[in-house]
Amino acid sequence: MLKIITAVISRDLKLAMRRQADIVSALFFFIIVVSLFPLGIGPEPDLLRKLAPGVLWVAALLATMLSLPRLFADDHRDGTLEQLAIAPHPLGLVVTGKVIAHWLVSGLPLALIAPVLGVQFDLSAEALVAITLSILIGTPALSGIGAIGAALTLGLRGGGVLISLLVLPLYIPVLIFGAGAVDATVTGLGGEGHLSLLAALTFASIGFAPWAAAAALKIALE
Repeated sequence: MLKIITAVISRDLKLAMRRQADIVSALFFFIIVVSLFPLGIGPEPDLLRKLAPGVLWVAALLATMLSLPRLFADDHRDGTLEQLAIAPHPLGLVVTGKVIAHWLVSGLPLALIAPVLGVQFDLSAEALVAITLSILIGTPALSGIGAIGAALTLGLRGGGVLISLLVLPLYIPVLIFGAGAVDATVTGLGGEGHLSLLAALTFASIGFAPWAAAAALKIALE
């Protein structure tokens, strides 16, 4: 099982390195959206600190969604997905590897750049650590849930819009607990409870979402 997952991760990472524009575009989208808010709101430290958790998390959520339509589309276009579906190993393991690879090229860079952008909102060191941890823990859940939407809309015209309509309601709990962890840290209440719930959502998404996405892929391929 681990060999299959690691092989898929390695393959998808190599393909992602060949089209680095997709990675850079999502990262720049995140940077631009987050940076525009302090410019538009003005230099009010208290207001910026209050808005920072929601702004950073909404921007991370939208940036993660940019690459979802291509999660399975390229493999479907060149016939690779059909070969993976008829292979002897479970398709759910393949999807798990693709979800992890998607997080490595989309969610992980956002978590690494988030504390740098958080300085614009006058966040304390504890809050910067909290935003980094929350995005690091929560974005795998976004990739897992997004895989279901990408599988359900595979091959459909206007699939990118449909993915947004399908996954955005499911992203709400992740957004609430992710932003809540940072907000609780900023207010001095401690964000450990929110981070624990966020980790539970991530484990549930990584554990169950790939198998649901695999079932949707089989239906789409038929």
